[in-house]
Amino acid sequence: MEKNVRPADMQRITTEALANAFIEEQVNLMRNQIGNNKVLLALSGGVDSSVVAALLIKAIGKQLICVHVNHGLLRKGEPEQVIEVFRNQMDANLIYIDATDRFLDKLAGVADPEEKRKIIGGEFIRVFEEEARKLTDVKFLAQGTIYPDILESDGVKAHHNVGGLPEDFDFELVEPVKLLFKDEVRVVGKALGLPDNMVYRQPFPGPGLGVRCTGAITRDRLEAVRESDAILREEFAKNGLQGKVWQYFTIVPDYRSTGVRDGKRLWDWPVVIRAVNTKDAMSATVENIPFELMTHITSRILNEVKGVNRVLYDFTPKPCGTIEWE
Repeated sequence: MEKNVRPADMQRITTEALANAFIEEQVNLMRNQIGNNKVLLALSGGVDSSVVAALLIKAIGKQLICVHVNHGLLRKGEPEQVIEVFRNQMDANLIYIDATDRFLDKLAGVADPEEKRKIIGGEFIRVFEEEARKLTDVKFLAQGTIYPDILESDGVKAHHNVGGLPEDFDFELVEPVKLLFKDEVRVVGKALGLPDNMVYRQPFPGPGLGVRCTGAITRDRLEAVRESDAILREEFAKNGLQGKVWQYFTIVPDYRSTGVRDGKRLWDWPVVIRAVNTKDAMSATVENIPFELMTHITSRILNEVKGVNRVLYDFTPKPCGTIEWE
């Protein structure tokens, strides 16, 4: 495809039949491109990398080597889901690396948001590079590039590591969904049999919960973010808001307030709930959550999450507030 331009006559993938035709075409193309060689993929568990992994497993099976790095900043249950879906259900050749301590030790005491991002991104590339150097005869690197990435960043999707790997690897790229939009990638993922909570996963920042544990990350406050986020997602799913609200999550900022529990004074953190709707992420409106549901979510967070004594709701639209806090 010259200059990676999406053909004007390319039919949008909106149905399972079109998705299956696309899958068949890409499977044949990838088999011809890869032959008997090995392919390496950084599998984050996000929509794009998961669909690419499923396509490659269908095409070349164990020739694909997936590397899933748990940097300790993922949402509750996400590393376990990657292992369950790809290793246990799809029989993928999956390398799982728990690098939680390594990342959190590097981030200790770092409060500046951009510095945190650089540390997380740089360390991720180093971990991936170390694993790649242990492997032999890998000639291809699979990448979850989608069409908006090409339009916005000249084809380099940094959180899939292509932009940061040393030149001596000299991998040839495999990018089977590079001409698809996100909604089309989801249709393909559904046709490949991936679970709905993976296919329709909410947008999630590259640094993960690291930007929702504002300021210098501490393990206890990070755990408060993870647990409160899991409660929010569970309650939204139970009450019909999953799929209706574009993005929702919790933040635990780096400040405390006075509280009282069982007659004793507390000095704990607040949990801030953020729930927004948007079409293009350039502007966003705040979701009107029913008061009874908010009261129930608040009660659960206060009773189930350690170190928390307040629950707040962020009513700020974008602009002037960004969707994420950092």
